[in-house]
Amino acid sequence: MSTEIAIAEKQRISLNQLKTKCVNLFIFGHGNVGGNLLDQVLEGLEVIAERKRIQLRIVAIVNSRKAIISAEGIRGDWRKRLETNGTNWDIGQIIDFARSHTLNNCIAVDNTASRQFVDNYSALIAGGFHLVSSNKIGNTLELGFYKQLRQLLENHDREYLYETNVGAGLPLIDTIKLLHLSGENITRIRGIFSGSLSYIFNTFSEEEKSFSTIVRSAVTNGLTEPDPREDLCGNDVGRKLLILARELDLHNELEDVQIENLVPDFLRNVDASVFLDRLTELDPIFSEKKKNLKEGEVLRYVADLRGDLSVHDKAVLEVKLKSVSAEDALAQVSGSDSVFQIYTENYGSNPIVIKGAGAGGAVTARGVLGDILRLSEKLH
Repeated sequence: MSTEIAIAEKQRISLNQLKTKCVNLFIFGHGNVGGNLLDQVLEGLEVIAERKRIQLRIVAIVNSRKAIISAEGIRGDWRKRLETNGTNWDIGQIIDFARSHTLNNCIAVDNTASRQFVDNYSALIAGGFHLVSSNKIGNTLELGFYKQLRQLLENHDREYLYETNVGAGLPLIDTIKLLHLSGENITRIRGIFSGSLSYIFNTFSEEEKSFSTIVRSAVTNGLTEPDPREDLCGNDVGRKLLILARELDLHNELEDVQIENLVPDFLRNVDASVFLDRLTELDPIFSEKKKNLKEGEVLRYVADLRGDLSVHDKAVLEVKLKSVSAEDALAQVSGSDSVFQIYTENYGSNPIVIKGAGAGGAVTARGVLGDILRLSEKLH
């Protein structure tokens, strides 16, 4: 290689390095979603740097007990490192670390399911952090907290992205935001919001298997929480529906959501192991529901937001098991797919339909990574 070419190559590399921005990630929670996210980030560092000119640097990995933190970035076997070198932490120490090391473009990534951790959001924002979250709790607390959080974000010029709160990796919240901001009058949102319950009722409607067998299979394959009552009770779907209502500037609270709990009263308060042992007691209940279906109908666990939303500041929010015609878009899902129908004034009776994978740690983590990259592109 000639001297001139070598100099030009060095200048090109130097210029590219100048264009690359560094984004510092503080990742809280490393379970199903968080663990997948960490692996995805570490595997994609070079590709992201090359394609996006964004250098993602994992500064901290934190769980409820301990943390590892490094201003130079964490790579390699983070699981082993956290187990052997993890130390106690509090949120003040995390914020002070970023400040003392003059770390810019800091993003706190909440992959916990913790109500307690949400209490740290205000301190993180005030400390200069942007937020990305797969944790739905921050958007489903009382409306006063919801509004205060957004005012704090505005005051500190911080961002908060949470696309994966509803629909895992599907572009649902962004679509609704865009429609709403453009002045489109959304009149109804209806859909299958739970990938876990989608799998259970798709399989139950199509196959000659008992309800308990299908639920056990879903648990074994990681499609539900270890205690499937957390899915069957409908609360998670109710939270997702409330999040969409609030994206439309509606004033609903969680208690406004009418939720059909699919777990009978006599099994709601027993230990998880006892519940799993007694799952067969659900079989006659759901066999009867299946037997009562008309020809061409299937069972679906449906979330529904509706009302005269141009006049009222609250919607009717309903989550329940329904019989659905096989011709309905809600019936035409397979596996653990989710589907969302967005009805608007201008689109009339032809809804916008968003459909795709609605469950799984890897899918949700990919959506979280998408939020991180979208936010990173806005940073300086």
